[in-house]
Amino acid sequence: MNFDELLKRRTVRRFLQKEIPVEKLKKILEAARRASCARNAQRLRYIAAVSTQKVEEIFPHTAYAGSVSPRRNPVPGVTAPKAFIAVYGTEEPDNMLYADAGAAIQSMEFTAWEEGIGSCWIGSFSKEKVAAILGVEKSRLLFLVALGWKGEDPVMEDIPSGGSPKYFLDEKDVLHIPKYTVDALTKWV
Repeated sequence: MNFDELLKRRTVRRFLQKEIPVEKLKKILEAARRASCARNAQRLRYIAAVSTQKVEEIFPHTAYAGSVSPRRNPVPGVTAPKAFIAVYGTEEPDNMLYADAGAAIQSMEFTAWEEGIGSCWIGSFSKEKVAAILGVEKSRLLFLVALGWKGEDPVMEDIPSGGSPKYFLDEKDVLHIPKYTVDALTKWV
């Protein structure tokens, strides 16, 4: 797959209920490990929650797609993720650690997409409850990445400056993701 194809990656919130092989999850984590990081300090760590029990414990403490909730909320046992990767720091977070997490998560998302696996970068979750489930310090838990075989194909649409970036569902229940054009986002000097 070429990079232009990877850039078509969209967040998935509906997943098929089929297990993800450990080899594919390791490939996704390998992409995170290789991502750029500030000073090459490598302060990120990961917990791969893959057991049905852990995934089911974490799931109720996550939130999805506020603009189209509840219609696009995953349903346990029907459209819910099959795995979560928790991203946390080895020390208290600072701006650079969040930047490192962004690079690592995007690398995971692109690798998952290339493998046919959907992902959803989650910042809206109960850090206290998920940290307790995973046995990690709440203050160091940064994000979750939900993973599963794609159960939907969201569509990206270009919008001009002033257009609404709010994602929406159409009459066929297809998720549309508006993205501003380069001209709408860029000032040339």
